[in-house]
Amino acid sequence: MKPSYMPLFEAFSLKSGIQLKNRIVMAPMTNFSSNEDGTVSDAEIEYYARRSGGVGLVITACIYVSPNGKGFPGEFAGDSDEMIPSLRRLAAAIKEKGAKAVLQIFHGGRECPPGLVPNGDVVSASAVASEQNNKGVVPRALSEAEIESIIRDFGATTRRAIEAGFDGIEIHGANGYLVQQFFSPHSNRREDRFGGNIDNRLRFPLAVVDEVKRVAAEHAKEPFLIGYRFSPEEATLPGITMEDTFRLIDELAQKDLDYLHVSLQEFWSVPRRGADESKTRLEWIQERVGHLVPVIGVGAVRTPDDALKALETGIPLVAIGRELIIEPDWVEKIAEGREAEIKMTISKDDQDRLVVPTPLWQTIMRVPGWFPIGD
Repeated sequence: MKPSYMPLFEAFSLKSGIQLKNRIVMAPMTNFSSNEDGTVSDAEIEYYARRSGGVGLVITACIYVSPNGKGFPGEFAGDSDEMIPSLRRLAAAIKEKGAKAVLQIFHGGRECPPGLVPNGDVVSASAVASEQNNKGVVPRALSEAEIESIIRDFGATTRRAIEAGFDGIEIHGANGYLVQQFFSPHSNRREDRFGGNIDNRLRFPLAVVDEVKRVAAEHAKEPFLIGYRFSPEEATLPGITMEDTFRLIDELAQKDLDYLHVSLQEFWSVPRRGADESKTRLEWIQERVGHLVPVIGVGAVRTPDDALKALETGIPLVAIGRELIIEPDWVEKIAEGREAEIKMTISKDDQDRLVVPTPLWQTIMRVPGWFPIGD
């Protein structure tokens, strides 16, 4: 290994006591490939196992905590104890390769396609349609009793993750899904204790954190990590600004979480609103709370030099997404001094070699510009 890449391979200890063998994380990526009954498919097990040998931490695709929270076709389920044996297979496949295994838990809220939820009953904080995916689908505003029930569902799925042998969970509070919908002034127009001013809009996200922590304290017999993923801004007006996000992360930093995971398309992107462009979003976040809670950065990190540059901002952990699909041996090749052999494109004939489930592969091939396609 080149000496300059040594920082990528330093171990890192989280507050829970879990130690990561290096600073590279596999980012959570939807793969559309679970079985019809919500169990993890053999193809998914093989896909994760193929990518779990080098990274220190694997964060799975999101898993829905409530029957009305399914956001994608082929998404695996966490809403019943019947799913635990399936989840146990996934956790074991990741851990056997040497990575820590984290289950990302979520509720899709207004982003759920009506055909994937019982009776087509799409729900959210308020009856406001999404502007990003489910355009034209006006969700039903949840009652306070339903809100409390979904908070308990996040806890119940955390218990299942513990029983399945995962090393932790990540609360998916990003990308416009239900946790974010309660925080956002675009999707949350409520006038009760769960909406209105920012204190009330924070109530649901923080209640989910508290419930997950309570369940972990009660059920985990070994160190169990809890992370939280968030999107720092929304393009919509009204929408989340960097100023709003500063308030969110100030609150989260007091919760003794193992990490905050920033969801970004581009690591070096700068703020739209609520902070000036003198720093990137990640630099603002790291400066604000990085001394209190570890921050995971992500976004178009493709080469080892990209990852090194990311660490030089002060963040301790870097997540890699698409590049680990293109090059499952990304970490190993750097460790072995073979970084020149890292592949940067895929071809239409690479599916079997890369061990990618067919639904995900078909999506990659169908969406122009998502992945760099070569010969």
